[in-house]
Amino acid sequence: MIRGLYDWVLSLANHPKALWALAFIAFIESSVFPIPPDIMMIPMILARPNRAWLIAGVALVASVLGGMLGYAIGAFAFDTIGAPILASLGKADAMAEFSTRFNDMGFWAVLTAGVTPFPYKVITIMSGWTAMPLATFIATSILARALRFFIVAALLWKFGAPIRDFIERRLPLMFTLAVVLLFGGFFAVRYL
Repeated sequence: MIRGLYDWVLSLANHPKALWALAFIAFIESSVFPIPPDIMMIPMILARPNRAWLIAGVALVASVLGGMLGYAIGAFAFDTIGAPILASLGKADAMAEFSTRFNDMGFWAVLTAGVTPFPYKVITIMSGWTAMPLATFIATSILARALRFFIVAALLWKFGAPIRDFIERRLPLMFTLAVVLLFGGFFAVRYL
């Protein structure tokens, strides 16, 4: 099923209304859909590098708006919609324990999920469920998603097709390592 969704999302990149399709995918990926918008962004930017910033901007705006839907699901419909979504992602057992610590590290949780392979939708729903301040959630979502989408756009704009393999296979790892180093730096400054 996931492979079919992946192929469908990839095929949308060639559609005449690809920007609208990207907005739709970025929106729903932030709350319920398993395939990230990067899958569409890559072929769209490779085909039209002069539109790299527009494509990243559309993904950013739609993703943050979709994140607000995820936040609303967590805030107003967690038991009926949010919990089943998180359970389908295999996160049901960790929900109770995670919620007790979540708001203490809310900024970092949103930032980490926004730039790494961790499912952003989990954090959007958890942010609403734990009543993270909405302004903190929105500001951090904008920062995280802008980093993710504009770095992908910049790499593709600058290096074109040769960088595609790096982005698809290694960029998520690089984002994850950057977040780990950032956390490690803060930990070292605070406790060492």
